[in-house]
Amino acid sequence: MRGQFITFEGTEGVGKSTQLANAASTLENLGVDVLVTREPGGTPMAEHIRELLLATRDEVVHETTELLLMFAARAQHLHTRILPALDAGQWVLCDRFTDATFAYQGGGRGVSQERIALLENLVQGNVRPDHVILFDAPVETGMARARRRGELDRFEQEDLEFFQRIRNTYLDRANEAPDRYHIINAARPLNQVSEEVVQLLTGLLSPTGHG
Repeated sequence: MRGQFITFEGTEGVGKSTQLANAASTLENLGVDVLVTREPGGTPMAEHIRELLLATRDEVVHETTELLLMFAARAQHLHTRILPALDAGQWVLCDRFTDATFAYQGGGRGVSQERIALLENLVQGNVRPDHVILFDAPVETGMARARRRGELDRFEQEDLEFFQRIRNTYLDRANEAPDRYHIINAARPLNQVSEEVVQLLTGLLSPTGHG
């Protein structure tokens, strides 16, 4: 039986990485074989592309360059790691996927949704996440957390308006497909967020769940 493909999305500092680990341990304790991965990245080649994308540089990175690098990394990741895992029955938990491209390059940079959708279809065919867990918090809250983590990467150095556009795009996409997207209020205390993630995943595993 094919595994479930679940992605974790949100702006900076919303706690995705923490909840990804929480989700993995929850599913493993319930007997599910889990692959945890991330984008951009997830394979040696895709991780090299991630370094290119995140590095702070004097050279201006054109929006088309950024977009194509994102999908180049995604093509390698999807076809060499994600799809084989799903076919083997593993549940794939991925820190960001194409929703992030629609949000960051689309909402943030202003790249047209049509251009992104064109590459989405080229790289992914009809592959889409089964469920998207969107961690939502006010931009100011997330960025304050991100700054506390240490040095900011090329994306994290953008202004608040950039991240507000990203947040709005995420919420618009979630509202268009409420059966597939699960919005979690990430501004709450960590234990409350973790508990909701556990409840959500347990529900997906139940016979009456969407899994």
